[in-house]
Amino acid sequence: MNARLDRARPYAVGLFRIVTGLLFASHGAASLFGVLGGAHGGGTVAAGTWPGWYAAAIQLVAGALILLGLGTRAAAFVASGSMAYAYFTVHQPGALWPLQNGGEASAMFCWAFLLLVFTGPGAMALDGLFSSRSEASAGRRDENHPEAVIA
Repeated sequence: MNARLDRARPYAVGLFRIVTGLLFASHGAASLFGVLGGAHGGGTVAAGTWPGWYAAAIQLVAGALILLGLGTRAAAFVASGSMAYAYFTVHQPGALWPLQNGGEASAMFCWAFLLLVFTGPGAMALDGLFSSRSEASAGRRDENHPEAVIA
């Protein structure tokens, strides 16, 4: 059973990345463009306002990159940091626990993206497509000695 689950891990991580990136990008699109109900129940965030507009821009761009699996670790690091900032500056001053201060989404996104920093993008990511091309152009790897490159 464990072997089957281990073989499926890259696909589970890939699906986790896709769903989390889509949800995060949706928040940014709602705030910037007023789609999907808009920001805070309707409307958009005024352009250039701190921190709302910048947070929405990070959500849209980082969410899209994470969704596609392009620069996943760097985008997830920035996204995680932005959610930590949101939690500690917006939510945490209201109460200690996320359930009390309305910061569950910020806390969950923060930890989800931090997980992707360490796990990588999983399967179905553009990162994998570009890394396999660069490995192919550098030469193929010897299976018995992965550190050696066969020209």
